[in-house]
Amino acid sequence: MTTRIETDSLGNIPVPAAAYWGAHTARALENFTISGIPVSRHPHLVRALAMIKNAAAQANYELGILNPRQASAIREACREIQDGHHHEQFCVDVIQGGAGTSTNMNANEVIANLALEKLGHRRGDYQHLHPIDHINRCQSTNDTYPTAIKLALIFTTAELNHELGELAASARDKGAEFAGIVKMGRTQLQDAVPMTLGQEFNAFAATLEEDRSRLMESTALMLECSLGATAIGTGITAEPGYQQLVLRALSEVSGVQVVPAADLIEATSDVGVFMHLSGMLKRTAIKLSKISSDLRLLSSGPQNGFGEIILPPRQAGSSIMPGKVNPVIPEAMNQIAFAVAGADTTVTMAADNGQLQLNAFEPVIAHVLLQSISWLEQGSRALRRYCMEGIEANTGRLARQTEASVGLATALIPAIGYAAAAGVAKEALRDGSSILDIVTSRKLLERDAARSLLESAVLPVRNAEIAGV
Repeated sequence: MTTRIETDSLGNIPVPAAAYWGAHTARALENFTISGIPVSRHPHLVRALAMIKNAAAQANYELGILNPRQASAIREACREIQDGHHHEQFCVDVIQGGAGTSTNMNANEVIANLALEKLGHRRGDYQHLHPIDHINRCQSTNDTYPTAIKLALIFTTAELNHELGELAASARDKGAEFAGIVKMGRTQLQDAVPMTLGQEFNAFAATLEEDRSRLMESTALMLECSLGATAIGTGITAEPGYQQLVLRALSEVSGVQVVPAADLIEATSDVGVFMHLSGMLKRTAIKLSKISSDLRLLSSGPQNGFGEIILPPRQAGSSIMPGKVNPVIPEAMNQIAFAVAGADTTVTMAADNGQLQLNAFEPVIAHVLLQSISWLEQGSRALRRYCMEGIEANTGRLARQTEASVGLATALIPAIGYAAAAGVAKEALRDGSSILDIVTSRKLLERDAARSLLESAVLPVRNAEIAGV
């Protein structure tokens, strides 16, 4: 492999001649062989970094720091990265020391070398265009990197929000399909009172729709950024007027209307907005897990479990038990939720240990948040496509269970009182007799009156569903 020699403040280091990255990236590749996951695994973070460097070049041109040819070459290089090109050059490990400096310098070097070629120079010929003096001008890792994280989180959460909406709509469709199919609701896993299967699925949709709103509220907090604050929030090395120009340019480039933080020193050291989003992601994950667990319970059996719904078979469930089919899609979502809950703990610990004017642990915060969002999005898509859309109601079993359920005894309370109804329920459990037969044999009610009361327990459920309650 042919190399070129680059120099940084620590001295000379060989760099692959074909690489667009340079000396700082080369040292990071040596130092941080940690996760094996490169920054390019989070494409929205790479795009966001390019957007910020694009906006900075525009601001620096307006300030007279960059000449027209330099600014044009930098911005063209950034646009190529924004369009998805050269992402493989963003190769530093997501887990790194230095509060994201390696990632920022990876971006500076790739953009500098792309721009150098556009200006007719060789890669590494930094006397014409330098990664720090030109690409990073008026910036610090400490304001560009967290701003890039926020933009990336806005983009990725929007994609997750869309997929959650699709899943909620699928649950709504099932709610309509299952309207009027009566079943027994359960509390503490014990039979309670009648409901419909449609209501159960409509509730799944409602909880997802609610979390979509909360997620978008969380990402709205990401609009406040510290760009222009440079190292610790004082704006040192940034030219007067830079912050206003770069924020305006970034809003145009990204399509996101970013605003300046009220206190730049606070904004540089505080990661509360990441904790807030992390908590919301955990909430969404746990709700998805709860829905998945309910689907597993409702489909359990198929002969000796609840057996109320039938999940679409996705793959053989056992290497030893013929015919066994497992609820593999809900199980995958459960595991995603476990990981997201763990990621929230990671964000909490990282936030707690960010000392004084900077949080050095933003790289792991960025990685686990972006990974959580990606996994939740992909898991929601799988849950919709491979599970929710194909669920069937086991109508025969549901009818038999409902007719025999002691939960119907609740409907008798207005006529015979709680104690007598409890006695009826106990006898039904002990002997397996129907509620109707026991009530009439005990002469608590005439058979027709008892049947009317028991039917009334179901009719309000159906009527409420028809009315859209």
